[in-house]
Amino acid sequence: MEDVLKQLLDAEVKAEKLVADAEARHALIVQQTREEMRATETRFEQTIPELRAGHEAKARERATQTIAELKRRYDERQREQHDLAEQRSTEALEAAVAILIDPARG
Repeated sequence: MEDVLKQLLDAEVKAEKLVADAEARHALIVQQTREEMRATETRFEQTIPELRAGHEAKARERATQTIAELKRRYDERQREQHDLAEQRSTEALEAAVAILIDPARG
């Protein structure tokens, strides 16, 4: 009986050691994972300015293109209005000259 009790005691001691070793490995794995997570988070935070700069550059480029397109449309519309004004001015002059030449036509 003493041998059985001694074996049970030895088994319990071994089991406790296994549990303690497993808990230590678990704690180590958790610590390593947290450190890796912090390192990854730090690397990401360091890339934020670069990411932001890239997005800002693209936004500036799109804004510049939009402004250029609006300016092109504005200039085109201004030319059309100027041409139309000249045409109307010419027509008005011709009508005025025609009235002066032949008042009965007016």
